[in-house]
Amino acid sequence: MSYNSLSCPNCGSDVKQYRNPFPTVDIIIEIDGGIILIERKNPPFGWALPGGFVDYGESLEDAAIREAREETSLVVSNLRLLGCYSDPARDSRMHSISTVYTGTGSGTPSAADDADNIAVFKLNELPKQLCFDHSKILADYTAQKSSHHP
Repeated sequence: MSYNSLSCPNCGSDVKQYRNPFPTVDIIIEIDGGIILIERKNPPFGWALPGGFVDYGESLEDAAIREAREETSLVVSNLRLLGCYSDPARDSRMHSISTVYTGTGSGTPSAADDADNIAVFKLNELPKQLCFDHSKILADYTAQKSSHHP
């Protein structure tokens, strides 16, 4: 277990501060025969799946639905778990663990919150470079879809 040592300001003894990965969610939103990607407003810049940090007291499922709504203006239903992604290098800013969901989007896609732009992409027409480990996530998603639909 990794921790940083701090000194107590009153007695000077060591106080352990544990460092844990940050829980995040990403969501593959299926709509109009494709999937939604957002162009990030903040670093790292580029195309990515909608997603973000899980708030304290929030379930993973609720976080995925909230992040989808905040970044795409879409309502997501039929939420399904794709998998968890925990490579410590998946996000250059910090160690995060992403729980990734798929779901069906309804409404009109509109970039909001951390999204500067939004688009629907066919799986065979994805941008060459995606942020984080989203290329791997989408490769897993594509493999799972093809194994269920010969």
